[in-house]
Amino acid sequence: MRHVVTMAGTGAIGLMAVFAVDLLNYGYISHLHDRTLTAAIAFATAVSYVQVSVSIGMTIGLGACTGRLIGARQHNEARRLASAFLVVMVAIAAVLGLLTATFAMPLLGLLGAHGEAQQHAATFLHIVSPALPLVCLGMALSSLLRAVGDAKRSMRVTLTGAVVSACLDPVMIFGLHLGLEGAAISTVLARLAIAASGFLNLRGHAMLEWPERSAFGPSTRLIGGIAVPAIATNLATPTGALFVTHAMARFGLNAVSGQATIDRIVPVAFSLVFALTGSVGPIMAQNLGARQIHRVQEALLAALKLTALCVGVTWLVLAGAHTYIIQLFELQGVGVDIVRLFCCWLVLSYMFVGLLFVANTAFNNLGHPFYSTGFNWGRATLGTIPFVWFGSAYGPVGILVGQSLGVVLFGSLAVVTAFRVIRKLEPGIVKP
Repeated sequence: MRHVVTMAGTGAIGLMAVFAVDLLNYGYISHLHDRTLTAAIAFATAVSYVQVSVSIGMTIGLGACTGRLIGARQHNEARRLASAFLVVMVAIAAVLGLLTATFAMPLLGLLGAHGEAQQHAATFLHIVSPALPLVCLGMALSSLLRAVGDAKRSMRVTLTGAVVSACLDPVMIFGLHLGLEGAAISTVLARLAIAASGFLNLRGHAMLEWPERSAFGPSTRLIGGIAVPAIATNLATPTGALFVTHAMARFGLNAVSGQATIDRIVPVAFSLVFALTGSVGPIMAQNLGARQIHRVQEALLAALKLTALCVGVTWLVLAGAHTYIIQLFELQGVGVDIVRLFCCWLVLSYMFVGLLFVANTAFNNLGHPFYSTGFNWGRATLGTIPFVWFGSAYGPVGILVGQSLGVVLFGSLAVVTAFRVIRKLEPGIVKP
């Protein structure tokens, strides 16, 4: 538990800082009193989540493989493969970023964006998307720091980007009167700072070398064996979010703005839960590599306990502060109803989101990545589309309720399966 708390806690601090700045950035934009701008952020963010999910999937593969090799005392091989795969990651991110920037307008149109909101969102993506390799690189370097157990320096990487963004956002948006374009420029500069910080903090761990041409094939096969299903897994969540955004767009900009507010509150409020997915994974991978199977189960139990504690505390805080949140982001119409329902009741459904995330981490690091793919896509399709479609008959509030019910089902099934996977690793070794 102590190891899990240390790794997840430091990771949560870094994530909370990044997402808090993103939330603050959204607050700045909302105070420009232009609903098309706040809606544009919602549409652009929905597309950006797809890009980041691909980067996260590759990072999961990198962390899982290097963690196992380090646990098995094969540090040189871990460095060789990690160095080569970093090049592959950056190349894939560059292609994805450029494609998104090129086809931004039609992609946004598919989400239901139109008029000025669509144009503003496209401008944001034109600036931010080509910088995707920077955030992908920063995430990978941070993952390597977690793989070697250096939680504090991993936290510094994300904190660096948060500090840069926090300083530049008000200057760009208000000082230079650049509005949404200023927020995009600030995002690019923050990503550059994250990548630079990653290289600086990884020094001394001997985890990077000049990539060997002979290592590209083995690293892509080995790490890609985990990364490809992890990417497929991570793409499920933004795919479901795209469907929800499209459904909300039918009810006007106020509904989209309300959903965008929730999308920014959630990462800040549940930073600890999200950090668990990146922090518990290396712990499981190292203990699996060292054949300490009972510690794998202990790590999973500790993660579930932390998830329950985090969700309970968050519910109390958001329920008590929901009126202030509504006023802070100047929500109107149905957007008020959406945020009030979420803060007072539906926030509890994130207990099951946490169960799903922790279970997926176990699957990815214990040799069953396709389990996580199945559960995430099950949630994004069977657990989202029919529930949201039925709920939409009752308006935007019904959409949120339907989305929450779907995750309760798949989160419960995923965590039960995770315990079964651990019990089958080595019968007789896993403690009851």
